[in-house]
Amino acid sequence: MGLFDFLKKGEEKPVQKPAAQPAAKPAAQPVAAQPAAAPQQPAYDTYTVKSGDSLSKIAKNFYGDAQQWHKIHQANLDKIKDPNLIDVGWQLKIPKA
Repeated sequence: MGLFDFLKKGEEKPVQKPAAQPAAKPAAQPVAAQPAAAPQQPAYDTYTVKSGDSLSKIAKNFYGDAQQWHKIHQANLDKIKDPNLIDVGWQLKIPKA
């Protein structure tokens, strides 16, 4: 529609009616209520530190690569201040690969 279309007097354009919507079909079977969303699995496993463990040894066990120890360290910064010092009995979060 152009600017001058509004200035034309006595000329009316027909109003377009919306197309008819097809009638909704009733469902053949009633829809069962969806169960509440199951709680998501945590994105990590937990591991209890044993005597002789190190972050690289734990990483080798979980990831197959000792060089991935930094993932465990980053996930547990609240407990691990020095990655060379971990204590027996600590519950560590092990991020899933």
